[in-house]
Amino acid sequence: MTTDEITAMFTDCGALLQGHFLLTSGLHSGQYLEKFRVLQHPKLTSGLCREFAERFQDAGIQVVVGPATGGIILAFETGRLMGIRSIFTERENGKMSLRRGFHVAPGTRVLVVEDIVTTGGSVRECIEAVCSTGGDVVGVGLLVDRSNGKLDLGVRTESLLRANIPTFLESECPMCAHRVELVKPGSRELPV
Repeated sequence: MTTDEITAMFTDCGALLQGHFLLTSGLHSGQYLEKFRVLQHPKLTSGLCREFAERFQDAGIQVVVGPATGGIILAFETGRLMGIRSIFTERENGKMSLRRGFHVAPGTRVLVVEDIVTTGGSVRECIEAVCSTGGDVVGVGLLVDRSNGKLDLGVRTESLLRANIPTFLESECPMCAHRVELVKPGSRELPV
């Protein structure tokens, strides 16, 4: 699947929103990628996850892990396509952890998949949760990397799409300066 095909998929699904958004990272942006407008379509999701499965097919992956919420769908479908187990991390007391009886045995080769990253905070927390059990994160698959080339996770990382979407600190945000209403999409602060 090409970058142009993935970009068209987001555009056709109406997933690129315009406005003034507070991202999970705390940064502000004039554009937001609402990945669930794409991930609601099983055929599209399967095609994206097939890319992860193919790119990591020779890495000896034994389990796929994704951070809640969007990473759950990606981990499940990637695991299904690879014929292996998939689990997810979720926040407990503000920290990503393996819950619900999920376990990664020491030495298990893990692929972490995530939907959209700007600073990489959630995916780093997911990696830390896996490594704390002795799991061996050998790769990360990203649906969209919007870090503008700043992301270094310390392991092989494959991004299906790189989006150059400007982000701003609140103090430097032009939308704030023009008093454009701030919208906080996403699920990080939803009650458990």
